[in-house]
This record gives sequence, structure tokens and C-alpha cells, in this order.
Amino acid sequence: MKRFVFSVLTLALILSSTLSPSAYSQNNGSKTGNGSAARAHSAVKLTLPLKKDSVKFAVMGDTGTGSSKQKEVATKMIQYHAAFPFEFVLMLGDNMYGGESAQDYEVKFSGPYKQLLDNQVKFYAALGNHDQKLQKNYVNFNMNGKEYYRIKKGNVAFYALNSNYMDKKQVQWLNDELAKDTSEWKVAFMHHPPYSSGGKHGSDAQLREVIEPIFVKYGVNVVLTGHDHFYERTKPQKGIYYFVSGAAGKLRSGDLKDGSPLTAKGFDRDLSFMLIEVDDKQMHFQAISRTGETVDSGVIVHQKAKQ
Repeated sequence: MKRFVFSVLTLALILSSTLSPSAYSQNNGSKTGNGSAARAHSAVKLTLPLKKDSVKFAVMGDTGTGSSKQKEVATKMIQYHAAFPFEFVLMLGDNMYGGESAQDYEVKFSGPYKQLLDNQVKFYAALGNHDQKLQKNYVNFNMNGKEYYRIKKGNVAFYALNSNYMDKKQVQWLNDELAKDTSEWKVAFMHHPPYSSGGKHGSDAQLREVIEPIFVKYGVNVVLTGHDHFYERTKPQKGIYYFVSGAAGKLRSGDLKDGSPLTAKGFDRDLSFMLIEVDDKQMHFQAISRTGETVDSGVIVHQKAKQ
């Protein structure tokens, strides 16, 4: 895997950046006054309930191209943030394609998402196969120097994993953390998909062999991944819901396998991102294309609530 040498300027940027900051049933912002919020809501098609005190976040994968289409997706996310004020964004890896100089961080991240950063939206990154490990020190990725880590938001625990190197140390950490986690919802996010209907990459069976037993044992509810450049919601696998959302900066059009037994819903015609809202025992999701089309939506009922 090719790695790039960081310049002193890039390292300085990373270390001290001062940039602004179940069943499912299918239903196929920012600080503003009531009038502005109403106009923002009417400008987008929101399927989420927008409940008070719910956990609201966005999901995007394979973003770091700096392309015009990546910026169009970012603009659409900003529009939706005005109506659905998500607090944070999960990044599913391949945050930087190609170079990782200070200018690359500006073009591929802080520029496109500046308005969200200015509105205090936090980004939490996982590492992809195109990413240098030193991204863990970049302030605006909020990894705090760690390649894998846990964060807690409301009744949801999020586990960022480094699926590039699922070594014994990381596996033991994941076991230990999940064993003591009493959170109502447990969500894992990483780059490589244990389940995917992609023709180019598809399911990572080796990774699945290692982590799926852990997910099942400790009741992980949802797994969010990228790598394949499309959107896919798989049918539940051993009670767990898997999503692929790897098309916020790159698209592999037509890569979803027709008739895949895994696919509950898929979209590979345009770039996309996700919005998710967790309200008590329900997780509502909406997948949105670069042009604002809702390509999938629904609600996951917590597995224990069905028992």
C-alpha cells in the first residue's frame, strides 16, 4: 500500500489545526429563527422524525477526492443540516485520496465542509485503505491520536475501527470495551464491509470471520461501512443491520450485483450520504443522493424491543 511522506507543514496542520470548526419499515440546522428553519425544511425532503433530545448524525464514506461532485454532496449535507441539525458526522474511511499535504486537507475536507465546521459539527473518522495513519492526529477528525476508539452520544455507543489492520491488540480492545458497555445502542463504523454486494470489492470474508462473532456476542446493533462506492442496506445478518455508504466522494456506477441475496435496498447511480436519528428504541435512517433524492429510508427497531 502506497504511503506518502508528510511535509512539516502538513504535520503542523494535523497537530495544531485551527480550522473552523426490528424489523425495519420502509418509507420509500443550523441556528436559525423559526421562519428560516421552516424555509430550510421545505427546501429538503426529510423523512426523519426530528424528535427533541434524539441523537442526530450524518454518515459519509470515501469522501476525500476534492472533486466538484464531492463538494455538491457537501452542499446538500449543509442544506439538510439547516432542517435536521445533526451534531456530528461519521467518516467511513478513504478520507484522503492521493496526497495529504496541508493543501489537500483544505481542498478535500476543510473547504467542502467549512460551513458545518463553522456550525460546530464534529467529524469522527475511521481509517480507510487510502489513508495515512497520521490522520489520527488531525484535530478535525477527532481521533485523538488513536486508530480505533469509542465515543458515546446519548444512549448510543459508537466504535470506530481500523479495518486495515484488525490485529490481536485491536480485537482484544474491542472485546474488552463491548463486554463492559451497557449502552442501549451499539454502532460500529469502519471502512471495509463484512457484507456487501459490490462487484469490485464485495464482502470482506476474512474481516467478517474475526469481528462478526464479537458483534453477535455483545449485541452490536448496526455496522456502518464504506469502501464500495455505492449505497447498500443489507438484509439483517445474524440480527445485525449492515450499511455500505461509500459514495460521498466517489461512485462506481453499476457495481451493485443484480439479484444479490444480501441486498434489501441499493443505489449506485449517483453519489450519496446518510442521515440517522436515534430516538429511544428506534433508529431512523435516510439515504440521500447528491441531487437530494431520497434513495432509501426507514426505521430499525432495537432488537431487544422485539423480544
